[in-house]
Amino acid sequence: MFFGEKVGTKGIYFLGIGGVSMSALAKYLHWRGIPVRGSDDSAGVYTEELQVAGIPVTIGREDEITEDVVVFTGAVAADHPLYGAAKQAGKRLMTRAELLGRVAEEFPRVLSVAGCHGKTTTTCMLAHIFHENSVPFTAHIGGEDLDLGNFYGGGGETFVTEACEFQRSFLSLHSSVAIILNCDRDHTDCYRDEEALMDAYKQFALQAEKVIVNADDVRARNLPHALDFGLYAGEIRAEKLRSNGERYAFTVTEKGLPIVRVCLNTVGKMHVYNALAAYAAARLCGFSGEEIKRGLERFRGVKRRFESIGTFCGVPVICDYAHHPREIAATFRAAERITMGTVRLVFQPHTYTRTRDFLSDFVTVLSQSEDPIIYRTYSAREPYEFAGSAARLASLIPDARYVQSPEGLAKRLKEHLHENDLILVLGAGDIYAIAQGIVAQ
Repeated sequence: MFFGEKVGTKGIYFLGIGGVSMSALAKYLHWRGIPVRGSDDSAGVYTEELQVAGIPVTIGREDEITEDVVVFTGAVAADHPLYGAAKQAGKRLMTRAELLGRVAEEFPRVLSVAGCHGKTTTTCMLAHIFHENSVPFTAHIGGEDLDLGNFYGGGGETFVTEACEFQRSFLSLHSSVAIILNCDRDHTDCYRDEEALMDAYKQFALQAEKVIVNADDVRARNLPHALDFGLYAGEIRAEKLRSNGERYAFTVTEKGLPIVRVCLNTVGKMHVYNALAAYAAARLCGFSGEEIKRGLERFRGVKRRFESIGTFCGVPVICDYAHHPREIAATFRAAERITMGTVRLVFQPHTYTRTRDFLSDFVTVLSQSEDPIIYRTYSAREPYEFAGSAARLASLIPDARYVQSPEGLAKRLKEHLHENDLILVLGAGDIYAIAQGIVAQ
């Protein structure tokens, strides 16, 4: 066991500590009393939270890492000076995924949530089920729950975590209960084809004691599983759906028997699937239908998941993390149903490879909006590639406009806004902070 080993008095250093998952893991170690320190190229919400919690954070690069163990993410290039120095000095190097797996080993029961869409929301829903029923648990969240943040240290025997398929990092986890929400193809930079992706999901499932899958997902339902859910198939289903302002109410049934009526406080039909997945996992953990209902209904949402951040020129602004064609389509539909005017769509592509490999799908879904704005690509870990650039994408969409600065974005929006419109800002990059800056004007 990693934490049973002597890690040394100098502790653990996080290279890229400002990421949502890295900061959550740093908070966990700090909570456990292990010395933690780290650096990041830029400041942000999570670096500020860490500093408030008493975890030293350096913005920019420093000359020496004195800690015994260095944790890094896939976003850190092999030629990063600190990475190279740590390797040359013989430090113990660990990937973020490896550390997450070691943390999970500390708990008798591990609930892992995987899938292309919905991981963060489902993880948060599960956390709230435990929290609202006063059952001790610890959670590692790949986003920021409006109430619990990205880490909750409540102790107990249960660890709730997201399980990301990027670079097959979820294979570091051996779960008591694994949830597979969907298996849409993504991360084409590390999966050569759909077969390679499904092989990874299958291995993830085989490493779990029990597996829950979405019976409505044609790929997921073919994986080995103990329990399934869905709107149209599965042992656990949502019946008698009703919506009020895109907030859904439904009756959960188990093998056709009605169990409990649930009224969600989050916007979008996609959250019905997330709630069913959380319900199924909670049932395997021994919660009753009424106990699960309590947690699901108290869940208020996650930042950047259909989050209202204010107004611009009197028009409401909603931000969402959607960056995959299927996510964009679902979020756009939800926005259309809650406004009497036009949905003014702003989209920032996330990585050149994703945009390039799903170009026709992006064009199809974005063409459904009126005069969409395509903001410059958030490159993340990738070098520039015109074939997958925001400019290339915009050129293929009728009436789309490419912009590359906050000032250009604000100007373009002002030219087209009308009363009753709604601004929908989509993307997983820095577009969220840019939108916040425009709203603050």
